[in-house]
Amino acid sequence: LPLFLFFLDFNFRRIHCVGEYCITVSNDEITAEPGLCVVIPCSFTTPSNFKPQHLVWFKCKSNKRCFNSDVIFHTNTNAKKTLESEFMGRVSLLDPDVNHLNCSIRISDLRESDSGFYQFRVNGYKYTVSEGFTFNKRTQKPTMTLPDLTEGHQTTLTCSAPALCSTSPPGISWMWRGTLTAVTQRHNSTLTFIPTAELHNSNITCRIRFSDNTTTEETVNLHVNCENFTL
Repeated sequence: LPLFLFFLDFNFRRIHCVGEYCITVSNDEITAEPGLCVVIPCSFTTPSNFKPQHLVWFKCKSNKRCFNSDVIFHTNTNAKKTLESEFMGRVSLLDPDVNHLNCSIRISDLRESDSGFYQFRVNGYKYTVSEGFTFNKRTQKPTMTLPDLTEGHQTTLTCSAPALCSTSPPGISWMWRGTLTAVTQRHNSTLTFIPTAELHNSNITCRIRFSDNTTTEETVNLHVNCENFTL
């Protein structure tokens, strides 16, 4: 089969074509954070007499050039034994049907070493995209839901981890000075307790620990309302 090769920088162009072979990618800078996940949007079109068979993604080691030893994802199961070990199980297609012409991938449990240039190839007709995506150092904090608190009335706090698309559930822990009953699911945790006057103006912290041991946390101040009694 003839081989068509071109390079594309996401930051400057959105669509690039070689004859009837075109690839479309995001023209925005792709940023992500260690421990979370990122989606690299991608689609392609081919002539009517061309049938896609396999999609391949590469992570280039240097100079924006990738080689067969740089494969991080391949739709051919027989080729999976040659994948880069550090990407094993972390890369997936958003749409597994190659006939839909969707080459978007999701990379989960990001590491700082994932930053760099990536290339895409389809079925021997090689369309190559080169993109460096960097990690956003501004840590995303968990989301805490805090209802009105009344002394003596049971209440529940909720803490949700950012980036729910991560395949590895983060660790969620609570820090405060009361007696607690915490229930943790994949990406959120609930804390049930009975507010007391002693807890008024105290702080409670929800801490998230991701798969690469990075952490982020959020702290809220408790305002406990005293219940009024009429004699």
